[in-house]
Formats: sequence, C-alpha cells, structure tokens
Amino acid sequence: MRQVFHDELEQVATDLVALAELVAAAIRQSTRALLEADVQLADQVIAQDQAIDLRRNDLDARSIDLLARQSPVASDLRTVVASMRMSGDLERMGDLARHVAQVVRLRYPAHAVPDELRATFERMGAIAEQIVGQVGGVIASQSLEEAKAIEEVDDELDVLHRDMFTVLAEGAWQHGTTSAVDVALLSRYYERFGDHAVTVARRVGFLVTGEAGAIELPEEHERD
Repeated sequence: MRQVFHDELEQVATDLVALAELVAAAIRQSTRALLEADVQLADQVIAQDQAIDLRRNDLDARSIDLLARQSPVASDLRTVVASMRMSGDLERMGDLARHVAQVVRLRYPAHAVPDELRATFERMGAIAEQIVGQVGGVIASQSLEEAKAIEEVDDELDVLHRDMFTVLAEGAWQHGTTSAVDVALLSRYYERFGDHAVTVARRVGFLVTGEAGAIELPEEHERD
C-alpha cells in the first residue's frame, strides 16, 4: 500500500510538471498574440485556459483523496499540501496569460503595445516563458539551487516592470490614457507571473526541508 501511495505522489508531481508546460505554452502564445495583434491566437489562449483550470481541479481532487485515504504525515504530508498550493500558483499563472490575451482581444485590430515598447514586452514574455520552464524543472528535481535561481530570473522581470512605470510617469507619453492603462496592466501581469513562479520555488523549499524560510525571499514576493 505504501508503494502505491508513493507512486500516486510521483504521478501528482508529474502532472504538476505537465501543468507547468501548459502554462508555458499559454504565456508564449499570449505574448506572440500581443506583439502581433493576433486575435485568433488570443482567443485560443483564452479558450485553452479552461484546460489549465480543469487540470488544476483534477490535481487538487486527487490530492484531497490522498489525504483522506492515506492520512500522510511528515514529508509525505508536506508533499501533498505543497502540491495543492503549487497547482494553485500555476493556475493563477495561466490566468495571467489569459489576461494578456484578453487585452489583445479588447484592442484588436489595434496593437495594445506601442512600437517603442515592443522589445520590452518581448523580453518580458521570454523571461516569463523561461521562468515557468524552470518551475517545471524544480518541481521534478526538487533542487534548492534551481529553486533559488528562479528568484534571480524574476529580478529582471521586476526591473523591467519598474522601468515601465518610469516611462509612463516621465510625462512624455504620447499614446493616451487608455494605452497607458493597458501598458501598466500588461506589465503588472508579467511581473505577477514571475512572483507566482517564485512562490512555487518557496513551496519546493518547504517541501524539501520542512522549513518555511528555506529559500529567503524579498518582502515583495510574500504578496499573493
């Protein structure tokens, strides 16, 4: 029975990695839709978010079933609880990719991002895709070093986000209020995407060590 239980735990971890892969595809496609004003691709991201939600719900249901049937303790209990929380973070990352796609749909056929900011958002999208790829790797490996590396990658997203607000606040913005709001929201979506990745890294640290502070995070990453 214990072997069956551990096999089920391993399957939950495998499914979390698969969920991270779905989220990676969502942020990649939503960024492309944003840069190209591709409404069909945006609609695809919006529709596919349901698959992410369903995968998260299935993971949580199986985790609850494991709690009910096996009454795990110690590291096994941490694994089940951390898995449920990580699935929630990944689901919210999928929601953020959907939010980007919804801005694309709202502004179509116009581009939501002015030409001079395209390179910045292209970079933000690339970092977001990289960071969720690293999340999947960390879930699979449970490496504390790899988990800490996620925070370092997220730092660049934070810098780009702050720089975006500097651009908006300089007084030279020529694209109107609506565009300014879109850019601020889009930048925030990518920044929060990274924050959720850092939260997953923190949960992996807790899973491995049993210590909530196994991976020290800046205060900004404590927000949910």
